[in-house]
This record gives sequence, C-alpha cells and structure tokens, in this order.
Amino acid sequence: MHRNRTRLKSAALVAAGLVPAAGLLVGASSTDLAGPSPARLSTPADVSNVAYELPKTQDEKAKPKPAVKPIVATFQAVPASVKSGAVPKINFEAYQAAAAKIAKDEPRCGIDWRLIAGIGKVESHHANFGDADKTGELRTPIYGPTLNGTLAGNQVINDTDGGKLDGDPVYDRAVGPMQFLPSTWNHYAGDGNGDGKSDPQNLFDAALTTAKYLCDEGLNLRTVADQTTAVLRYNNSMEYVSNVLGFARSY
Repeated sequence: MHRNRTRLKSAALVAAGLVPAAGLLVGASSTDLAGPSPARLSTPADVSNVAYELPKTQDEKAKPKPAVKPIVATFQAVPASVKSGAVPKINFEAYQAAAAKIAKDEPRCGIDWRLIAGIGKVESHHANFGDADKTGELRTPIYGPTLNGTLAGNQVINDTDGGKLDGDPVYDRAVGPMQFLPSTWNHYAGDGNGDGKSDPQNLFDAALTTAKYLCDEGLNLRTVADQTTAVLRYNNSMEYVSNVLGFARSY
C-alpha cells in the first residue's frame, strides 16, 4: 500500500493474496458498505515472507552475484507471463494501458507495465486473480482494515473523505487492488478506462493512479535507484521493494 507520506510498518494480506511481512495492505469490514461483500484481508499471522528467488545449487552459490539490472520498458502483445496465467489478461491490459498512457504524458518516467504488475501482485494478488469484468470493475471490492489503532503496528488515520471511498466516516482504510488511502487516491486519481470517472475499485483506474504515484517527483524509472525510491514511497520497506521488483522481473 502506498504510504501517503506516512510510513506504516505492519502487514496484512488480501484474501487469497500474497504480501511480504514488512508490507501493509489496509482495508475494512464487509458490513460497512452496501452491495457485494468486500474482500477481506487476513491477520498478520497469515502473512508469508516471500523472497522471489529459486533455490541455488552449490556451484551457483560460489559464483559472484551479477549486478542488479533495472526493469526496462518493453511492450508485448501477449507476454509469456500472461499466457501462463501468472498475470491475468484483464490485469495485463490495465497495467500496459497505464504504462502506455504515462509514456505519452510523462515520457521522462519510463515506467514499465511490469513494475505496476509487481505492485498489483504484492498488494492484492492481481485483484484476487483478475476478479473483474471486461471494463476492469472489480466484482468484489477490496478494502483494508480500519486504521483505528486496533491492528498492532498501524497508526491511527482519521477519516479524510467522509467515508465516500472507504465506507468509513470516522477512520480511513485503503481501497482497491492497489490499496490507496483515500487522501492519496484523491490527489493522484486517474481515469484509466476513459469512462469519465476515477474509481479505486477499477483495475484500469487503479493501475494508472499507481503509475502516476510511482512517477511523481520527476523519477526516471528506467534506473534501479529510482525504481527503488518509487517503491519505497509506496511502502517504506526494502523487503517490500525486493518482492515487488522480483515479481516484476519474473514477468
């Protein structure tokens, strides 16, 4: 989850999703909103530490580690990761559309769709395996726990949107597959599917907003250094960075 400039230190997990222990997804209870029951996030006890690295043979361990390479922007019609199901097709379309939009509007940034996908994987397991319609609208909205101080390690964040986005008029909670706090969503919100509105529960809108957030402050995401800076802004944890960039490179 992005940090809204406030560094939150705990972690939770989107139902059926995967998140590094140092990361944080923030959301809330299904009874707080009308309509379909939202996806619930599990407790920190369910969190699995993920190091995206295959086991090494003894010979490989003896070799010096190669220099870390940046994720360089590439665009493919149907990449192997989509064919294999590692990235659901609807998510890939949203991530690639966001990267293409930024390439046009902010060419300096150089963000690649795979970096956006890395965030999507860690934050919500690609919106619970691409559980969205063809317009990108989630079939089951995603919310994080209420940030009222009851979850160990979480700061109290009072309401900033009157409950409009997160259904809670007292405290904030993160919303959507990319887990934005309402105040940050309202600052960076993008209309990724061209329907005239910005909805955090829409894959296309959420992906574009994530790209805008990562590209902020003139970062050049063709470099490892700026990729790291951008992802740390999302979550101030090097383990989180390792997981996001590891998944991104795997795509």
